[in-house]
Amino acid sequence: MKKTSKKISRKLKWGLLIAAILVVIVTLLYPTKSYVEMPGTTEPLGKMVEVEGKKDMHEGDFFLTTVQIARANLATIIYSHFNSFTTIYSEEEMTGGLNDEQFNQVNQYYMETAQNTAIYQAFKLANRPYQLKYEGVYVLSIAKSSTFKGDLELADTVTAINGKRFDSSTAMIDYVSQQKVGDPVTISYTRMDGSKHTSTGKYIKLSNGKTGIGIGLVDHTEVVTDPKVTINAGSIGGPSAGMMFTLEIYSQLTGKDLRNGREIAGTGTIEHDGTIGQIGGVDKKVATASKEGAQVFMVPDSGTKKESSNNYLAAKAAAKKLKTNMKIIPVKTIQDALDYLEK
Repeated sequence: MKKTSKKISRKLKWGLLIAAILVVIVTLLYPTKSYVEMPGTTEPLGKMVEVEGKKDMHEGDFFLTTVQIARANLATIIYSHFNSFTTIYSEEEMTGGLNDEQFNQVNQYYMETAQNTAIYQAFKLANRPYQLKYEGVYVLSIAKSSTFKGDLELADTVTAINGKRFDSSTAMIDYVSQQKVGDPVTISYTRMDGSKHTSTGKYIKLSNGKTGIGIGLVDHTEVVTDPKVTINAGSIGGPSAGMMFTLEIYSQLTGKDLRNGREIAGTGTIEHDGTIGQIGGVDKKVATASKEGAQVFMVPDSGTKKESSNNYLAAKAAAKKLKTNMKIIPVKTIQDALDYLEK
C-alpha cells in the first residue's frame, strides 16, 4: 500500500512539474500586443530585377536589406533587454492603428511605389526614354465619416468618379470639390490584386469645408519603358529598397560596372527629385549586411547631428558596436551614390 502511495505521489510531482513547465513555455511564447523588430535578411537584387534584353555580368552584387517584424512574446521582450539590435514597439508605434491586413496593404503600396520611382530614376539618369502614365489615386486613409468606409480598402486605386477619368489627382479633386454635399456619387477602383470594383455613396463635407469623398490620397503613376523592367521582391514590403533598386536597374540598363567586384548593400527611399530618404531600423540592416559579408553599406545622410534623425550617424554607431570592417557610405541623393560607385 505504501509503495503504491509513493508511486502516485511521484507521478503527481512529475505531472505538476511538467504542467508548470508547459505553463512557463506558453507564457513565454504567447503573443502580446507589442511588436519586435530585429535584423532580417540581405537579398541580392540581381535575382529580383530584370531589364528586358539586358544581363548583369559584372562581379559582386547589390543587396537590399530587411528587418524582421513579428508579434512580440515574453521571450522576445526579455531577449530585447540583452540584445541592442532588437527593439520592442507598441502596436500604435508600429502600425499607427492599422490592423494586420491594412498594415500589409500599406507596405505593399510603399514597395510598389518604390519600384516605380526606381525605374523612373534609373531611366532618367541613363537618359533613356520613359513615359509616366497616370493610373488614378492611391487610397492612403479613409475618414470615419466617408460613406465608402465599408467598401474602399487602403492601397486601392480610385480610377474614376461618376464614370469620369482624370489626368491627375488635382483634376479629380477639383471636380469633386464642385459637387454638392449629400449628392450620390459612384466611384470605380482597382485592388492591389488587379480586381475592379464599383461602389456608390454620397459626397461629404471635409474638415476644410470643401466637398469630398473622405479619403487621403496620392497619385498612382506607372512608368512605361522600353526595355521593360520587371521586379519581383516576393513578400518584402515598404519603401526602403528604393535606392538599391535604382542602382541595380541603372547598372543593368547602362551595362556599367558600378561594383568592381564588391558586395554592396544599402537602404534608403528614392524620391522623384532623386533624394534618398530616411528609413527605420537602420541598425538592424547594418547588422544583417555585416553578417552576410557586405563590404560597403550605403545609407541616407539627412545632415542632422542626431542619430535619431540621421540614418548615417545611426549606421556608423551600429557598425562601431559590431566592430565590422564594412564601409558606411553616406548619400543624400542618388547622384551621390553613383559618384561614389563610379570614382
